[in-house]
Amino acid sequence: MKTLSRREFVRISAMGAGAAVLSVGISGCLPQDDDGLTISFKHGVASGDPLAHSVILWARVTPQKSANSVSISWEVATDSNFINLVTNGSTTTSADKDYTVKIDAAGLSSGTTYYYRFRSNGVYSATGRTQTLAEGAVDQVKLAVISCSNYPAGYFHVLNEIARRDDLNAVLHLGDYIYEYARDGYASSDAAAMGREVLPETELFELSDYRTRYALYRTDADMQSFHASLPIISVWDDHEIANDTWREGAENHNDGEGDFSERKAAAIQAYFEWLPIRPFTEGDNETIYRSFHFGDLVDLHMLDTRLIGRDEQLDYADYMDSEGNFDSDTFTADLTDATRTMMGTDQLAWLQGELAADSGAWQVLGNQTLMGKMLLPSSIALQQVSVADYATLAYLYQLYAISQAGGTLTDDQQAYLTANADQLTDANYALVTADNIPYNLDAWDGYYYEREVLFGTVRAYGRNLVVVSGDTHNSWANNLSDASGNAVGVEFAGTSVSSPGMEYYLGTTADDEAGIVSIVDGLQYANLTDRGYLVVTFTASQAQAEWQYVSSVKTESYTMQEDRYHSLTVSHGNNTIG
Repeated sequence: MKTLSRREFVRISAMGAGAAVLSVGISGCLPQDDDGLTISFKHGVASGDPLAHSVILWARVTPQKSANSVSISWEVATDSNFINLVTNGSTTTSADKDYTVKIDAAGLSSGTTYYYRFRSNGVYSATGRTQTLAEGAVDQVKLAVISCSNYPAGYFHVLNEIARRDDLNAVLHLGDYIYEYARDGYASSDAAAMGREVLPETELFELSDYRTRYALYRTDADMQSFHASLPIISVWDDHEIANDTWREGAENHNDGEGDFSERKAAAIQAYFEWLPIRPFTEGDNETIYRSFHFGDLVDLHMLDTRLIGRDEQLDYADYMDSEGNFDSDTFTADLTDATRTMMGTDQLAWLQGELAADSGAWQVLGNQTLMGKMLLPSSIALQQVSVADYATLAYLYQLYAISQAGGTLTDDQQAYLTANADQLTDANYALVTADNIPYNLDAWDGYYYEREVLFGTVRAYGRNLVVVSGDTHNSWANNLSDASGNAVGVEFAGTSVSSPGMEYYLGTTADDEAGIVSIVDGLQYANLTDRGYLVVTFTASQAQAEWQYVSSVKTESYTMQEDRYHSLTVSHGNNTIG
């Protein structure tokens, strides 16, 4: 099949998607109801991309029967009873837009909470609450950070917890809002028992497939209450299209599955239809990197590290010979190639310009994948040994080294060494002394040079950098440093809403967390087992990260795990955690 050019892709991806109706004041003439059409608002309401004087409002009407055009009106007020209206208006939607509507409610006051609702054919939607960004001097900004909401993997209790809060300014969704797999795909083993099997039953390829999957997610009660409670600032990751997507393909796009660019265009159209996101430029729905400014306190730059500029991921299998030996020299050369890009030259130039112009106390990057250096012994990264077994062997060899050097062991240590002397083999020694390599080549560790350029820019402008990340389904905190060891900033990474993490892939447990932290340079915190969300609070003096976890996503009832709560801070001007 024909591969679309960049210009053709932008044109197709923009068709019927992304455009928002501008609302600037009170309208005295709203549409009359069509008595012959029965509709409902079964997918809730949402708001997003708040600015100081505007915010995107979203709704979808569900007509009882197909309609060429459905009229819909909206109201925005400063009170939940809609007595003090500030703007209203009307528009139409149709099947071409999947019956979605997006309103760019403009002319609003900064730093203000608003209520909004939609009406069609005599039926009102649920009431949503949103807020605009503050201008000028700002004392505090509080942002929730989430990612990876996998419907068949578990209940969205995390979203319910966020909806219950009234102290947040916005939520950053860092991708994997949906997953593209078929009903028997990834993390679906408990879906039938929980009543959370996906629609459509097949993998997503066509526009109608992606639309149906979004519609399913948005029937979830926790998802609806979450969206109705506060504005979302979102970027996509890979699963909105297909697993491990890059610029021209994906791991989960295979021979016989059609042209990838057409699949990507369909996925992007559905994303812009169903998410309250404002296009970077009108008519271009591929570019989603954009900035938000919370007064003089936080400059937020949302990145696209997935679609627009990413080169294909490296694969360790390509560097292994027939005998299982790893070609580290060739791998290192490819990894550090100066032409290798994750963001692309246009986005990198844009970000450098934004960082140069920023005037806020903190510079925050909303970023899909881990930016910190997650270097693990190759025996762990290549799954030749578990984390727990590695730690056991490392301890054994530590005792052996002390003994061989004439050091003193306790009686218990000597007894342990004697009892396990048969484990001191050449094969186990090779596992323990294996070189460190990146755990995940899909993350920034697989795009070494561009990360160094970014870090150099941050240092050149003396910025106070906080990176927030998703993707891994586990929680992390990293001190970020360049190749010379200079402190650049910090990274706070949140776990998933429902997708399983490292415990699913490597069998890690909570007992392994301290071991992982001790192995990885720069790593300050890890949670390897729990689902939850991250809140980052910014003041002029510090940024505080708080990780909150639910007891389970597999049961309808749950509690918050107070014993797993964790908090870390970075002081302004310090660039390191602690």
